[in-house]
Amino acid sequence: MEPVDNALLFDARARVLADLQARDHATATAVSALEDAVSQRKWWAEQWPEGEVYVAGLVAQDVQDALFESVGRWPVCLSCGDAPVHTLYIQPDLGGPDPVWVCEESGNPVAELGRLHEPF
Repeated sequence: MEPVDNALLFDARARVLADLQARDHATATAVSALEDAVSQRKWWAEQWPEGEVYVAGLVAQDVQDALFESVGRWPVCLSCGDAPVHTLYIQPDLGGPDPVWVCEESGNPVAELGRLHEPF
């Protein structure tokens, strides 16, 4: 088992936290879910060192899944105007490399992970 570069985990945490804050979702529940996801993905990356490039996107997906079960959809798409409420998802599916939030309705990229507050 090879140790994981902590900078990689800190980067993943910071990027997801920035997106939670950008959508006013950085609640105690969300931050707890984020901490759990980072901890679990640390173990995962130790088992599969080649998978380190996927960690940030996978942490985002883990948080999204945890929040869906406890508080509902996150992040909600704000780009589609009158469309019914729908979420963004991380593309590529495995979470990396270079994860991007994509609208589930239009399929259009919305923002890089960690940059939900900025137009793509």
